Amino acid sequence: MTPRLPSTGPLVEIDEGAGRRPDIVWLDNALLRLGFVPALGGRLLSVRLRGRETLWRNTDLLDDNLHPVPPHVPAPVSGPMSAWHNYGGDKTWPAPQGWSGPAEWAGPPDPVLDSGPYDRRVERTPGAVTLTMTSGHDPRTGLTLTRAVTLRDGQSGYDVRLEARNTSARPVRWALWNVTQRAAGEPGSGGVYVGVTEGDHRAVPLAVGTGAPRHEALASDRVLVPHQDVVGKVGFPGASGWLAHAAHGITTTQTFPVDPSGDYPDEGSRAEVWMEHPLREPIEHLGGLHPTARIVEIELLGPSATLAPGEHTALEYRCATAAGTGEIRAVTSIGHWANDARFFAYADGDLLAGGVAFGGVRAGTAIALDADLVGTPITLRENDNGAEHDLGPVPGEPDQEEAQ
Repeated sequence: MTPRLPSTGPLVEIDEGAGRRPDIVWLDNALLRLGFVPALGGRLLSVRLRGRETLWRNTDLLDDNLHPVPPHVPAPVSGPMSAWHNYGGDKTWPAPQGWSGPAEWAGPPDPVLDSGPYDRRVERTPGAVTLTMTSGHDPRTGLTLTRAVTLRDGQSGYDVRLEARNTSARPVRWALWNVTQRAAGEPGSGGVYVGVTEGDHRAVPLAVGTGAPRHEALASDRVLVPHQDVVGKVGFPGASGWLAHAAHGITTTQTFPVDPSGDYPDEGSRAEVWMEHPLREPIEHLGGLHPTARIVEIELLGPSATLAPGEHTALEYRCATAAGTGEIRAVTSIGHWANDARFFAYADGDLLAGGVAFGGVRAGTAIALDADLVGTPITLRENDNGAEHDLGPVPGEPDQEEAQ
């Protein structure tokens, strides 16, 4: 691998392809190492926190360096679900998904947006680097998709901006849909936490294979979809703008905007959770899909938008990760709260109560706060730039353990 840009800020490395092996782009800030294969549908295929992988990747198709595993040769694919090369990782599709007509995206597989090559561009700003990947024009949907991922110094999170532009000569109507695959845990070992607007625990069964994942209301403002042996999806019309997946000692969170007046696809779903586990036989009514691993998909959606030629719709979200798991209470852009008054930071800094610093935090790790701070508003002041972030009050109940 050859460094392509100056060493200030996050490192950029290009692993140049040879023959039919595509180029791989790595972004590295010493906390997170992100691996992209633009030629495989603009995918982000590796997110490593201090060397530990946090995404699910199909190791039958790609190795740890994101190189194809022989005899597999990457190429655009179309056809039924049984023909799909599920590489894993993080990717963007148009919604709604379906096969009943041109108003639904009949993928994956898809030879342009899912498995076609994306152009790439790297840009630097002070203390940050952005990789922008842009698809070709898709004649089926009329869209060109763009994924821009920004990694900053000193943070265990990254920012993503998605765009769907109508590059056809006709009006089209689509929503942006981002899908992140992570390795699921055994039943009873955690799952996906979804923040919801107060008291709105509605759940919509979607894409049912063997069944719809069940969910539990944990409080008025959040639900849990526990790990379970089921193949199917559930959507949440009341999602408030955050979700988190806790498994294998790592928690990944995503924060995103919601539009209360927006017209969301999939019966109004703003966030969705797909789960699958190994099956002996394919699921014929899902196009021959044959799950071979325990996988969780955390999925974000934007509202549907009617786009005239040349118009676009956009969706931004922040993804962050930290070591440790537990019942998630709340998620912010700079860290999340879990049970036992634990705060998981995404940047180095000091915690303040009433303007007074009382403890330091390290990006990607957790700190347990004293029980007497429960209910106290807390601020995080970053070491690098002095920026202060309101974390809200410390959640929990004094002297009460809720270990998971």
